Amino acid sequence: MNAVIAELWPYLVLVMVGFLPNEIWRALGLVLARGLNEDSQMVVLARALATAILAGVIAKLILFSSGALANIPLAVRVTAAVCGFLAFLAVKRTVFAGVVVGEAVLLAGGYFLLH
Repeated sequence: MNAVIAELWPYLVLVMVGFLPNEIWRALGLVLARGLNEDSQMVVLARALATAILAGVIAKLILFSSGALANIPLAVRVTAAVCGFLAFLAVKRTVFAGVVVGEAVLLAGGYFLLH
């Protein structure tokens, strides 16, 4: 039993410190946002800010990568992002399609350029 706990403790810490605190705020946001008009200025502002933050995080991951992603050339990372965005647009704005295509291009480009 101790071997299992010793092997799984990093994942438990990740769930406790990374996942649960974020989920509490998500649930609270859902409760508080119920009944809000989607076209109100406050909701439009919140949506714009969330989109801008997400775009900034994606740009940082692409341009200033760290870890294993830094080993993949910048051209491959940018190409994967563009292909993922085009797939998103092509498949009726489906996020899943964009993620799958972007990831496939990133993995294929990284594999073929590094091997």
